[in-house]
Amino acid sequence: MDLSDLLLPELVAVNVSAVTRKAAFTQIGALAAPVLGQEARVIADALGAREKLGSTAFGGGVAIPHARLPGLDRIVAGTIRLAQPIDFGAVDDAPVDLLFVLLSPPNAGGDHLKALARVARLVRNRGLLAKLRGAGSRDAIWALLTSDETRDAA
Repeated sequence: MDLSDLLLPELVAVNVSAVTRKAAFTQIGALAAPVLGQEARVIADALGAREKLGSTAFGGGVAIPHARLPGLDRIVAGTIRLAQPIDFGAVDDAPVDLLFVLLSPPNAGGDHLKALARVARLVRNRGLLAKLRGAGSRDAIWALLTSDETRDAA
């Protein structure tokens, strides 16, 4: 399973304004709704419900919010760079500015876990994170995340 197989260009965004996790999830819902044929509120609520179980902050300014959504036929991913870092309840207390979002069908089970593991490996690459933070556009982020070099590193 390759991140480039899951990543949707419509779910890559830069300079997204959000001051709370809930606001970030609302923004993600608004981005994803037209692409996935779901209601924005349903997506945001699913991400929020998962977050209530425990923070999805990974550390180092990164979070991996994820949820299962009825009606999806495959796992999809997105990457959001926030305009300003926000508190995400991270273990290292670092505010989060990079969100790697995974949305899965309810029955994705093992594939959902594999996708989470793949993203977790990817975000350990501090060089890549620095490049993502410096990328000037969503196209630049897309290119970084779908390059052969990134695929080989994850």
